[in-house]
Amino acid sequence: MHAIQEWINNQLIEWGIISHSANELDNIIVLSLIIVVTVGIDYVCRYIFLNMFKRLAKRTRNQWDDLIVERKIINKLMHLIPAVLVYILLPLAFPADETPKVLGILQMICKIYIIAVSLHFINASLNLLHEIYNRKESLKNKPLKGFIQLLQVIVFFIGFILIISILIHKSPATLFAGLGASAAILMLVFKDTILGFVAGIQLSANDMLRPGDWITMEKYGANGTVLEVTLNAVKVKNFDNTITTIPPYALVSDAFQNWRGMSESPGRRVKRSINIDMNTVRFCTPDMLAKFREMPLLADYIDESTRTVGRRLTNIGVFRAYLVRYLQSLPEVSKELTCMVRQLQPTENGLPIELYFFSSVKDWVPYENIQSDVFDHVLAIIPEFGLSIFQHVSGHDLRSLKAVR
Repeated sequence: MHAIQEWINNQLIEWGIISHSANELDNIIVLSLIIVVTVGIDYVCRYIFLNMFKRLAKRTRNQWDDLIVERKIINKLMHLIPAVLVYILLPLAFPADETPKVLGILQMICKIYIIAVSLHFINASLNLLHEIYNRKESLKNKPLKGFIQLLQVIVFFIGFILIISILIHKSPATLFAGLGASAAILMLVFKDTILGFVAGIQLSANDMLRPGDWITMEKYGANGTVLEVTLNAVKVKNFDNTITTIPPYALVSDAFQNWRGMSESPGRRVKRSINIDMNTVRFCTPDMLAKFREMPLLADYIDESTRTVGRRLTNIGVFRAYLVRYLQSLPEVSKELTCMVRQLQPTENGLPIELYFFSSVKDWVPYENIQSDVFDHVLAIIPEFGLSIFQHVSGHDLRSLKAVR
């Protein structure tokens, strides 16, 4: 290398570019030539390899190679070429026996630049890997982002140690050994990251949570759809469009409700009751049975029940039978899941009649509309059975009573 540098120096003197006394100027000129040559080689390599890879990506049906082109992964890798070439050729401009300090500083800058470019390339590759896995049906709902983030933290941590070792001229192994002695401090600093990583493994292994799940966690005010699962937070978009962030380890240590099972099942449950005034419950008279027989949903039930010797029908029993047949006649009510109308324990607020069925429509707004339509009908049909809803006395009732007196 010294011979090459000397030859370049003599040529520059012959061309009259520098003089015998200006030894430093030739070093700068050689360095400039090295940079120009390496940049030229970089452009040539990019033109050849990038065009070759683009043509190859167009011929294949795989998505990953198209994403590599779109995310410019090859471009980020190509940044290493000029840095490595400059690092190798630097002794031509600044020989180690003449300018060791300058050569050491410039090579140190090149090393740091190479590490920085490598970290940028690895980070972009990990992000690309996450995007590719998200496009796979079997893996797109897995909380892989936390694992990708952990790898990114490890890579950047190693890169940071390498840069520090270059700056202080110490072996990376020495720094890692020193960090091992301060493991307690590191665990305290990275406590949330470590807990998030462990929680992410548990959530993924037990299939407890996926992006897109509807979860409810009252402790944190979360009631909505999971947007993403990261190392330090689970983001939930609530139905009022607010965002709630929950620590991943809280989902493992505390209780939360995941509605995925409902979303994947044939129906969404409706479980509501109305209170009947027990003073209006009575046996059916022949006139009442004749009236009920005119209802299409009850004709067969009345005929079958009246043929049973010794059985006396009640208006509350006929009402329950009507509700069962009414629910079964609705196309929105799932025929695969439980559908029943039952009495609950009577209380001082009357006799609860509970409707328990599943709606085949599970989206929130249509589901609420179906539920409301059913109970609109139930409330309107109750007087037809000689029943009334229990309701506490209101101010309007007292005023009406006073007016009658």
